[in-house]
Amino acid sequence: MAARVVRTPPAGKPKLLDQVRDIIRRKHYSIRTEQAYIDWIKRFIIYHGKRHPGEMAEEEVAEFLTHLARDLNVAASTQNQALSALLFLYKEVLKHEIRWLEKVERAKKPPKLPVVLSRGEVKEIFAHLHGVPKLMAGLLYGSGLRLMECVRLRVKDVDFALAQLTVRDAKGGKDRITMLPLNLSEPLRRHLSRVKAEHVQDLEDGFGSVHLPFAFARKSPNAAREWPWQYAFPSSRLSIDPRTGEKRRHHIAEGLLQSALKRAVAAAGIVKRANCHSLRHSFATYLLSKGYVSTTMIYTHVLNRPGMGVKSPLD
Repeated sequence: MAARVVRTPPAGKPKLLDQVRDIIRRKHYSIRTEQAYIDWIKRFIIYHGKRHPGEMAEEEVAEFLTHLARDLNVAASTQNQALSALLFLYKEVLKHEIRWLEKVERAKKPPKLPVVLSRGEVKEIFAHLHGVPKLMAGLLYGSGLRLMECVRLRVKDVDFALAQLTVRDAKGGKDRITMLPLNLSEPLRRHLSRVKAEHVQDLEDGFGSVHLPFAFARKSPNAAREWPWQYAFPSSRLSIDPRTGEKRRHHIAEGLLQSALKRAVAAAGIVKRANCHSLRHSFATYLLSKGYVSTTMIYTHVLNRPGMGVKSPLD
């Protein structure tokens, strides 16, 4: 049995979860990662009778992860997320390395094929989409954006002249460029015109600021109120930033698009378990059917030619 490491926090030291939040924010993890890690650490503590994690080690971590797989039948990705949260807790907060967990019963991760929609099915789905959800779904399908990449898109990253979008801090923390379909250009222009009018009204009402990445808010304090940094798809209402306590307009909730697409799939009578990511898979499949090995070929042959562009696969 692994040796117990009992840690009694000195008087005045922040509580454990506050320490976790502080380190997560210093490492610039996303708010979603922070919320997920905090939730898993709480569940770990409650499962072991509210014992302090400093009093536990590999055996208790393995028991909890096995409980998730055996008793709760969670997906492999869910169990891996819980493991990541606990490894972060012990390594970064408690400064105690967790050795290899040999006794963990791992959740099975069966191979799954992506859901791909035909062009006809996509057209049927889009016939039941309207307004902002239809425009966002069009970008997922016509530009190959992931759901959160579309939700977090900012005005400055839309280039109508070159018919392209810049995706910032994408998967793996990398930036990339993708196409803006020509038939979505004008609808997106009209949408941004309405968003700008709303932003001007927010400024007049004493608001109008937006969340900025990392330390940019400190380096350029006025940027948060500038038009280029606003979200292309903002929320319909102001909300309180959970980190700063400031009242501002965040991006639209991704659940709105997910729900709208789910209703559209049902209304179209499509039995496939299609979701937002299915549009991205369908985009990639469409490119392959046209002879493009990757989107890089499109950038080379289409986007780099001034005045040229591509249409959405919907056409």
